[in-house]
This record gives sequence, C-alpha cells and structure tokens, in this order.
Amino acid sequence: MADGDVDLAPVMQGAAELLLPVITLGEYRFGIRQSRYRARYEKWLTRIVDACRVLTIDRQTAEHYAEVRDELKCAGKPISMNDLWIAALVRQHGLPLLSRDAHFDVVLKLKRIGW
Repeated sequence: MADGDVDLAPVMQGAAELLLPVITLGEYRFGIRQSRYRARYEKWLTRIVDACRVLTIDRQTAEHYAEVRDELKCAGKPISMNDLWIAALVRQHGLPLLSRDAHFDVVLKLKRIGW
C-alpha cells in the first residue's frame, strides 16, 4: 500500500473485484500533487487504478446523494461533500465500503469495512 499499511493487503486480496469511486480518485490525485513523494505515489496510484474499476457519477447517483444528504441532515449528522458522493455511489451499487472513516457508519444502508 502507499503508506506501507500491511494490514490492508489481506482485506483487499479477499475481494472478488476492487472498485474505486471517482471522487476518491480525485482526492488521491489532489493529495499526490501536494506530496514531496509525488513520483512514488503516482506510480502507486497507477497500479491501483489499473487493478480497479472506477465508479463514475450518473443521474442515479445524484438521487442517492440527495437521499443520503437529507437523511444525514435530518439526523443532525452531516459528513463532507466528497464523502456524501462516495456514500451515494456505494449505496447505488449495493457495495460495502472499505474505509477507516467511522463517520460512514451513520449512513443508513451502508456497510463499512474497517481494518
């Protein structure tokens, strides 16, 4: 893994398919642009993208986004805009989400896999 997180490798190896939300890809690209290890992380990201299918946003994602955002607003538990879009994509496709961010646990109908 990019930061040497060996605990993540077994979790990913057990997956039938790896999918990467386009929003996450954008966040990675932004972070890499800020890094002094840019060349190393760009190579890492290329390997990740080659191993994954990138999930893109469409009209159905927008419906899920509105639904998730409304649910979280009513519950008084907002999350960042990028994470709202990620949650919408995950719910749209009925997928679990691999993340250390526990704030995803407040999103209804979303299963987070932590490590």
